Amino acid sequence: MAKKTITDFQVQGKKVIVRVDFNVPVDKERRITDDTRIVGALPTLEALLQQGAAVIVVSHFGRPRGAPEDAFRLDKVAEHLQQLIPYKVHYCPEFVGPVAQAAAAALPYGELLLLDNSRFDPREEKNDPQLAQELAAYGEIFINDAFGAAHRAHATTAGIAAFLPSGAGYLMQKELEFMQPLLTKHPGRNFVSIVGGSKVSDKIAVLKNMLDLVDSLLIGGGMANTFLLAQGYAMGASLVEPDLVATAQEIMALAAEKGVELLLPLDLVCATEVKAGVETKIVPVATGLAEEERALDIGPLTIELFKGAIAKADTIMWNGPVGVFEISEFATGTLALAKALGEAKATTVIGGGDTAAAVQQSGYGGKMSHISTGGGASLEFLEGKVLPGVASLNEK
Repeated sequence: MAKKTITDFQVQGKKVIVRVDFNVPVDKERRITDDTRIVGALPTLEALLQQGAAVIVVSHFGRPRGAPEDAFRLDKVAEHLQQLIPYKVHYCPEFVGPVAQAAAAALPYGELLLLDNSRFDPREEKNDPQLAQELAAYGEIFINDAFGAAHRAHATTAGIAAFLPSGAGYLMQKELEFMQPLLTKHPGRNFVSIVGGSKVSDKIAVLKNMLDLVDSLLIGGGMANTFLLAQGYAMGASLVEPDLVATAQEIMALAAEKGVELLLPLDLVCATEVKAGVETKIVPVATGLAEEERALDIGPLTIELFKGAIAKADTIMWNGPVGVFEISEFATGTLALAKALGEAKATTVIGGGDTAAAVQQSGYGGKMSHISTGGGASLEFLEGKVLPGVASLNEK
């Protein structure tokens, strides 16, 4: 780590502002349905509290319109956090302002204060330096543990670091320690990248950047459809991006030029509708899909092809499911790959978002080397972009 981390600071008797990513999924009653991101921040929060810091926690939640909205308050998150740690958790129904300022000033050491949604202030997403300075006045040290928001140049992810000594929390440090080696070419390493998801347009930069790093590139999901169309196969009613056929052809040519093995589906699980209980059929890619058929998962021949590449790898990065895994009829491919990665001897790094959800659904989450908490952040990192929430932290 070139950046300072939590271990580089003496925090006893200090007020420490910690940026976390508590943007967790909730149901209609605002009950938390997946607390992975909260649990991921616990090592940092508990370490600071144990050492006698007063911890002021900041997070965004959802997409409010720059003003307080009850649907996006963090009171339920505070209640859930209190159930997870043996330290007193206070909740402030304000982000910045006189109420928040008073709550931060009165916070005892060894206790935690969760301020309300940072996006209730319209200055947050504009990375307004005045807002960052107002918030910085509440503490003496800034720790960023929100990898999931590190690709955003916002006041609480990047701006505040200009006003306080700053470093990475344990979760941010872990994310970077697993992700950084993926961007370095290692002689003798067999590196396989699995890229799925629905659209090529979302991941053009990732695909091109990975071609300089990987030995094998496995493409599945909806984005594989455009590559198959570019090879001249009939894709029926499948999701395709005709305007990106030339881009797909360019990526395939680049892979061949760089000696990268690029694997595409050999067969597909198809149906005429994307819904549970629908009749499915396996269609060889070479046969082509009928006009009304949609490709919604990879077929058994493709699963075996991909598993062969996985078995030879010693490093695997997976970003994007290879089918509509939320519906059981189209989950077989994604779950089979999760099982293969879980049983592999390789270092396995899982991109956040849908891929992380699919891996947890498979029951093999605990077998992975690392599951990222940031879908968008991990994508931009793999594109080779600088993450503002990391760049702004102090160097060691």
